[in-house]
Amino acid sequence: MNKRFSSLKEIQKEISESKLSLPQLVDYYLSKIDEQKNLNAILEVYSDEAKSKALEIQAKIDAKSAGKLAGMVIAIKDNIVYKDHASSASSKILSGFKSLFSSTVVERLLAEDAIIIARTNCDEFAMGASNENSAFGSVLNALDHSRVPGGSSGGSAVAVQSDMCLLSLGSDTGGSIRQPAAFTGIYGLYPTYGTISRWGLIAFASSFDQIGPFTSSVSDMQLIMEVISGADEHDATMYAHKAYQYHSESSQKPLKIAYIKDCLQHPGLDADIKLQTEQFINELKSKGHIVEGIDFPYLDQMVPCYQVLTTAEASSNLSRFSGLTYGYRSPNATDLESTFKKSRTEGFGPEVKRRIMLGTFVLSSDFYDAYYTKAQKVRQLIRQKTLDIFKNFDVIVTPTTSTVAFKIGEKSSDPIAMYLADLFTVQANLAGIPGLSIPYGSHSENKMPIGMQLMGKPFAEGVLLDLARSFE
Repeated sequence: MNKRFSSLKEIQKEISESKLSLPQLVDYYLSKIDEQKNLNAILEVYSDEAKSKALEIQAKIDAKSAGKLAGMVIAIKDNIVYKDHASSASSKILSGFKSLFSSTVVERLLAEDAIIIARTNCDEFAMGASNENSAFGSVLNALDHSRVPGGSSGGSAVAVQSDMCLLSLGSDTGGSIRQPAAFTGIYGLYPTYGTISRWGLIAFASSFDQIGPFTSSVSDMQLIMEVISGADEHDATMYAHKAYQYHSESSQKPLKIAYIKDCLQHPGLDADIKLQTEQFINELKSKGHIVEGIDFPYLDQMVPCYQVLTTAEASSNLSRFSGLTYGYRSPNATDLESTFKKSRTEGFGPEVKRRIMLGTFVLSSDFYDAYYTKAQKVRQLIRQKTLDIFKNFDVIVTPTTSTVAFKIGEKSSDPIAMYLADLFTVQANLAGIPGLSIPYGSHSENKMPIGMQLMGKPFAEGVLLDLARSFE
């Protein structure tokens, strides 16, 4: 077998016609992982487990008792825990740690007979926009090995991009699914905050983090979201709905779509991406949608606001990694204080330490009101302004990123330039609304993929996915 599948429907059709078996499919993906080790997308492969599951689920398929995800082979980001499996958030400080329980999303996938084949590399504790901050080394973009895949979920994006699995899960705090999706030419979704359980997601910034999927097709995105979304007693920040609808009833009617003029006029936007965005807007009009330009005056305030709040939450969340109870403990420690200091100093990488220190600073009593309190007010302003737009429009369109995938090392010495990679994506996280990156063409010079971002009102993923399907 040497065929790339773009959707579960294709796989299930071939299995039902006896042209393919699940063990053959798993062997195919294992061979693709083995062939492309140099990309460094995968940290651990569950070979024996995946083969055993394939036999078990094939028997269920034959007996017509299989779950709706039978035939789906998935990789999960290294910050989503899986019982009795290592989870390190790609950090030295969690070396040797195995989870005692599975995250809610993993339990829901397994209950519907998905096969988890591997865990993927990511920026340490999901802090980064390039996947250069992992304790296990950089992930390479499969289309150009000299370029980054985006971050922090770069390994998950490359696993789908390079056909190591059908689908993968990542997490998105400020663009960590959508930006890698744009850089690798696939679909990536940040769901409405509070619709996917964070139980079992190693926390970075709890009021921003959401788990979401990378796929090659819209239909797989709709299916996986129906399985993993819905209320969970373990996560008190979730909406109480049991499940959500990821197919829109209004797919035939024209939508009112806004594009943010400030994004297209931003000096940091690549000229080619600007042209493609204008072409995308014209194509939306040609499909019968009403498209208008709008002003959004807080574009330059979003990344600073995001950085203040997420670093503050990271400082709090990462205080639990002390070297005392699990994970890395410094061999050079001599007493309680040196255990804390040396374990954290040696266990965390430079970017994580930078953000912890910044977060501790903005939470300190002298600066709390000047930074943290003010940033919370700015966040509320951004959220309200964004929700006001949806009083008149169904969808907001922006480029997903201001550039295509940049060269490895190009921005690593300049944290500010790296943080601005999230320029267009942080709005969805600050406002708690869904954001979807869809592949749309490639750069005229370097041929790297370009992504368009669709944002909708809370719970409007169905509208975004149906609009994306019209471009598929």
